[in-house]
Amino acid sequence: MTSVPDFPGAVGLSQLQVYPWSAADDEHGGSPHMHLTCAECYVVVSGHGRLETLNHQGHTTTELHPGDTVWFTPGTIHRAVNDEDLRVIVVMQNSGLPEAGDAVMTFPPEHLSPETYPDAASLLDADGSPSPERAKARRDLAVEGFTELKRQWQRGNRSAYQDFCAAAVRLVQPRLDTWEKTVNDGALAAADTALRQIDALRRDDFDYLFEAEVSRIAQPPQQTLGMCGFLRAYHPTHRETSER
Repeated sequence: MTSVPDFPGAVGLSQLQVYPWSAADDEHGGSPHMHLTCAECYVVVSGHGRLETLNHQGHTTTELHPGDTVWFTPGTIHRAVNDEDLRVIVVMQNSGLPEAGDAVMTFPPEHLSPETYPDAASLLDADGSPSPERAKARRDLAVEGFTELKRQWQRGNRSAYQDFCAAAVRLVQPRLDTWEKTVNDGALAAADTALRQIDALRRDDFDYLFEAEVSRIAQPPQQTLGMCGFLRAYHPTHRETSER
């Protein structure tokens, strides 16, 4: 086992089994939330469900069936709804940023300050260990806030969505220097490498092709409690190289 570069394009890759837990509105699924710098893609593997979204264009619901591919850009509040054992592969722009806080859940306004958000978002029980009960509690709080955002939108009040965006920005601003380094070291570095390769090809220089290799990331062994469901994230820190 040796180290391997980031997954192509410096994207993140995870298996997601959307939570089957019922919420106050009788829907089953995870915590509505928004990313500020990362686009996200669902590739539906099995089961059935829906993607409920709210952005500046309005509220929509997209059906999810095996083989479907759906993606959404920063500023889209999204909620995965599990109608029947919904499982997807998640492809996330800018690997590392969601783990560094580029995901803000739609808690009611009183829980969206730097002082109150961390406790509301925490997965840790009193003994310091993550628990499904805490995941359910924060999901329910996010659904409560999302329900009110939808209600305000339907009443013609666009400022509620805008106020949530403003609160989300205030929450993440202390992390922006770290995010910038992640993008520079990941997505930007990957693009620079491709541009250098194009330049080399113009000069009939193809020596870099002789460095080609095949890598494999094994099935992620550890399952974690994500915002939308049970996650198994692929971490390309180790690889298996094909034997010849």
